[in-house]
Amino acid sequence: MGALQGASAAAASLTTGQAPSRLSESSADALTWFMLGAEIAMLTASPGLSVPHPVASARPAPQGRYRETMARIELFRSLDAEAIADLDRQSTWRKYSRNDWIIERHDTGGDVFFVISGTVRVKIPESQGREVLFQDLDAGSYFGEMDAIDGKPRAIGVMAVTDVLIARMPREVFRRTICRHSDAANQVLVRLTGIIRTLTDRVREFTTLDVKHRIYAELLRLSQQKNGEKDVAVISPPPVQSAIAARISTRRETVAREMKALERAGLIERKRGALVLTDTKTLQCMLKRDAGCDNADLSGDLV
Repeated sequence: MGALQGASAAAASLTTGQAPSRLSESSADALTWFMLGAEIAMLTASPGLSVPHPVASARPAPQGRYRETMARIELFRSLDAEAIADLDRQSTWRKYSRNDWIIERHDTGGDVFFVISGTVRVKIPESQGREVLFQDLDAGSYFGEMDAIDGKPRAIGVMAVTDVLIARMPREVFRRTICRHSDAANQVLVRLTGIIRTLTDRVREFTTLDVKHRIYAELLRLSQQKNGEKDVAVISPPPVQSAIAARISTRRETVAREMKALERAGLIERKRGALVLTDTKTLQCMLKRDAGCDNADLSGDLV
């Protein structure tokens, strides 16, 4: 009831024509909720009850109500607590279930989305029996920045791989933040440059490599070097064959056949929770020898 009483007192001062000398932060919050309706104010004051984050047109809930904030996003590492809290207030927060579409290809709007928890998949939906899969993004990642920059419709779709919490930042807020903070702007530039480089390599691979060698290149790109072991890398969790096929535009059966050949040759091992590349140097040499991939960048992001 404290919030409702505070709202009533603040509202009364307005109706009598006497402006209060200074509204406390709690009174200002209460007045806002009073304007949205007394029932909402009573709910926010009741212990043990939670209220969904308000829609963008309403005043967002205080930062303390969020389980996660933009402070966990690497892009904003240089921002102080006040600037982070400001971004939290100007963003809208939503949970998506597994297989929900977060954005679809050709959507408009230009907002930027931040993965607070969970994993999402960047792809172009299935067409004529095939889909194009680009990349999975984990917590701390973001997408939609290119659309925020040029204002054009979405070139890709993004689907939830797991249950996820997403923060949606208006285009104007994102652009203003990037302009004000040089470290964030530099990170965006580096990211976009990486995307261009990766696209360049992908075009070259599709032009010059057969399917077998595209599979080698994709496995190397997905892998991370295993600590303390030279020329050994791990893909964890292990990639689904249909996902690899979607990444390199081929059939799952083709991927299965080539993966089995690599396994027989001792170049990959299947272990619980991971696929191990036992000799990355040999795989790289096979690419160079058979397909002339001397300068391939196999580590870039693609969104």
